[in-house]
Formats: sequence, structure tokens, C-alpha cells
Amino acid sequence: MNALHSLSRRFGIGAMSFGNFYGATTEAKSHAILDAALDLGVTHIDTSNVYGMGGSETTIGRFFEQRGASIRDRFVIATKAGITQDADGNRQFRNDLEHLESELDNSLARMKIDAVDLMYIHRRQADMPIEEATGALARLVEKGKAKSIGFSEIAPSSLRRAAAVHPIAAVQSEYSLSTRAPEMGLVQTCAELGTALVAFSPVGRSLLTDTPLAADVIPTLPFLKNNPRFLAPNYAANIAATEKLRKLAQDLGEPTAALAIAWVMHQGSHVIPIPGTRSVAHFKELVRGTEIALSDETMARITEILPPGWAHGDRYSDEQWVGPERYC
Repeated sequence: MNALHSLSRRFGIGAMSFGNFYGATTEAKSHAILDAALDLGVTHIDTSNVYGMGGSETTIGRFFEQRGASIRDRFVIATKAGITQDADGNRQFRNDLEHLESELDNSLARMKIDAVDLMYIHRRQADMPIEEATGALARLVEKGKAKSIGFSEIAPSSLRRAAAVHPIAAVQSEYSLSTRAPEMGLVQTCAELGTALVAFSPVGRSLLTDTPLAADVIPTLPFLKNNPRFLAPNYAANIAATEKLRKLAQDLGEPTAALAIAWVMHQGSHVIPIPGTRSVAHFKELVRGTEIALSDETMARITEILPPGWAHGDRYSDEQWVGPERYC
């Protein structure tokens, strides 16, 4: 079995929130979440070199430094590289070994560790065959800098091609009650190949929680202020559509976020949600989702409330769609 499948709670921390992506935070708040993770048996930290322009990884590294070197061994650490800029500041994607190794070396230095457990390519380089990109990742394993490899936001067909070159430990993809595209082949292909499906934004960027981001906060967040699901009139429609889920969670005596996490985990033993948060209290609500066994009746009720395709607006804007692979 893929080692990522056997995480104690099959659950991880999406460390994008450590990089101020969804609002300002502090190192102390991020460290409090990592301390809570240790207490609750959560072992997977999923970060990237571009989260907070290295800030997320630096925060993780300082945590290891302050808590003692042995703490590192209690976590499964994943990071990503492949997004960069040209001389004019335009976004580019590079999957060559020179770039990936240089960026990974920087990540290891920031996190004060010798190797990561999982190294992803964050975005595919369109003019490089995925077989070649997989080979570059495999060299990082051979060099002892990564223990396993993966990709973020690739199509099932690309996963099959990559897996023919080297075992792919994980594919990271947005997956939640509001983003169901992985059900069109990715969930199934990951299960077939023994690849973990690492589900980011499993609570719909707050839509699937008791306290969705307020309308006046959206314009202050660079990513969400241009995201179709958070623009008028879609935002109001999505808030209204998810009210019934909040009511169901209330009736069940559970946080809505926990119910959303439980739904994601119900999709397969290989699916690992990695929500992000800046709050220990919210983190505990999210972890609660790992303890909920959803009955057939509750699953049917959730599907009735939020059937596939219910969300208003695409999950990305045209600009945000540059890089992720679409598939059907």
C-alpha cells in the first residue's frame, strides 16, 4: 500500500494558510496548529515553495528548530516546485531537473531537513512530455532528496503515463462537495494505480463551513477577489445553496466543515483531505471529520442537498486555469 494511504488519520494540513494566502496570520498561530496536529495524530504537512514566497516552509522549519529535530520524524512532509517567473516577471512552469533540484534544495534549507517524504511538480510544463518530467522527479529520489514523487492538478491520462515511468505516490487536486471533477476518472485512476488522491480545498474555500468568508472580505484576498465562485451574483447563490448543508450539520450536532471532510474521506480509502486554516479551533473542527462515519442515509441526504454541478461559477478564472490540466 502507498505509504501516504496509511497516515494515522488519513488527513493532512494544507500549509498554504501559513503563507497568508487567505488572510494575515502569524508564525505563532501556525505553530499552534502544528502543535495541535501532534496532539491529534495528524502527520501530513503539505506545503510549496511558492506559498508565501517560501514563508510557509520557513515557518515549518522554525517549528522543527524550536521543538527539536526529532519532531520532524513524526510528520510526512510534502512540498512542490515548478512555478516560476521569467526575467519580466511573467509566470512560467519549469519541470527540468536543474530547476526542480535547485528549488527543492532551497525548500530543504528553509524547512531545515535533509529530504522530503513527497515531492510534487506543482504545474506541468506544457512543452515537456510528462515522462521526462517524471524522470526528473525520479532523479531526486535517486539522490535521496525526496522519498516519493507526485503531481498537482494533472489529468488521469497524464497520471497513467507518469506511472509507467516511476511509481506516483500522490496526485493533488481540488476535491470537495463543490468541486466534483476528480470523479470523472481521477478518483478511479488513483485507486487503480495505488496513488493517493490528496484533496485540497476540501471545504470549498470556506463555502462548506459554518462561517463562509464574508462578502466584504473577498475583495481583500488576491486569489478569491477574481474567483468566479466568489463574485456576484455567484457568491450569494453559493451561500444560499450551502445553507441546507449547514442546517443538516446542525441537526446532526456536527460542524459543517467536519461533515464536508467526512464526505471527502467517504470517497475512498486513498483520498486524503488537506484543509488549511489559521485557527486551532477550526482545525479541531476539521479533524473531527475524520471521526465521522457517514450512513447511507446521510450520504443520500447530502447528495440531495448538493448534487454534482450545484456550484455557481467555475472553480477558477481564465487566468487561474493556466497550468492545471482539464479532463473529462
